[in-house]
Parts: sequence; C-alpha cells; structure tokens
Amino acid sequence: MSTLLEVTDAHVSYGKVEAVRSVSLTVAENEIVTIIGANGAGKTTLLSAIMGVFPLKGRVSFLGEDMARLEIEDRVARGLCLVPEHRELFATMNVEDNLQLGAFRMSKAHASRGFEHVYTLFPKLKERRKQLAGTLSGGEQQMLAMGRALMGAPKMLMLDEPSLGLAPIIVAGIFEIVAKLRQEGVSVLLVEQNAKAALNVADRAYVMELGEFVLNGKASEIATDQRVAASYLGFAETAAS
Repeated sequence: MSTLLEVTDAHVSYGKVEAVRSVSLTVAENEIVTIIGANGAGKTTLLSAIMGVFPLKGRVSFLGEDMARLEIEDRVARGLCLVPEHRELFATMNVEDNLQLGAFRMSKAHASRGFEHVYTLFPKLKERRKQLAGTLSGGEQQMLAMGRALMGAPKMLMLDEPSLGLAPIIVAGIFEIVAKLRQEGVSVLLVEQNAKAALNVADRAYVMELGEFVLNGKASEIATDQRVAASYLGFAETAAS
C-alpha cells in the first residue's frame, strides 16, 4: 500500500502552550488508522492542524504533496476531509440541503451519484431527507455529518470522536460504516476515546498522551498491550490478556 498521508515531526501550539509535539504518523491507501488517548491528549488538535485549522510546525504531505501552503478548501479539493467532533451541521436546513453543501465543488451528475451513495450507506438519511438537521437524533446527526463529507468523494476521511454521546447500538452501526468505507477505497484516520471499538476496526493505532505518541503498532497488538488495556480498555482486559 502506498502512503496517502504523512505527518512528520508535527508541533502545534496555543500561544506558549505546546499541545502537540514531535508527532509523526502515516496513513496508507485503504487503511484505517486510529489515535486513542484520554480527553485533552491533543488528538483533536492534531486533526485540526492536519486539516489546516491551526498552524502546524513540521510537515504534512497528502498524496506526496506538501500541504503547508494550501487553505482548508484546497485540502478538501485534494481529497482530505474532516468530520469534526461537534458535527457542525446547519440545524435549520434539511438533511438534503446539508448534504448538498458537501458537493458544492461538484457537478450535478457527481452530486447525484453522491446522494445515491450516501443514501445507500445511510438509509435513515433518505427517510429524513426533508427533515431539519436540528431535529435529528444524535446518531442521525453523526450519519449526516459523515454523509456530507462523503459527498465530496474524499480519498481520506478524518473522524473526530464519531461515537461521542451515542448509544452502543448506534456506535456499532457507525463503526460498521467506517469498515465499509475502507472496502470502498476511502482511508480513515479515526480519533476515539472508545478505544475498544476503535481498535477493533483499525489496522494500526497510535496511543497519545500529553501531546505525544507513546506507543504505535498494529491495532491488534496495541489492544493486547497491558498498559493500554489498563488505561483505556478497563482492568478486565488486562486480566484477559
């Protein structure tokens, strides 16, 4: 598999506070990579900096191209898309109009194919297509946020806490879609506090603490690491390993 995203020696600061330091990672084509860690570890900050929301010292390349001079819109046009933690939907617009915004650069024919694809992945959205986004359930809003991102036909999707606030049965459905995206050729960089669910779906994993990666490797191996089990999976997992 060829490398799609490469981050090298990334540092991200808020004023004098360095929230991310000396972080390097890669995501290959058709790969799911997860970053797990406690709240405040720097995971969201890192995704936002990769997307261009925050300034980043270091290097970010996507499909071999240095992203330093590219605005957020240009990164989206290259095929990189972020679904933020709080979804950032337009609550007073209906589902269909929210999805349409994700295809604003696309032709009508492409947008039509995008709608078909999204409604196949998320049948509930088709049922709710004329319903205001603000009246959807939390799970449906997450589906809509992911669907809007997919309307632009990204090569890589960055998901920030997609399971946040959702019931376990809804979380399972969301992660099934994440696995399906890889089968369709969309790589995923997944930030999650639900470590068990993330490690189950991912190919590789990075563990982040206090702005740094302290461990990385195959997700299946990370899941059986005693330190990870004790900190993020519960002590029962430690005993099982």
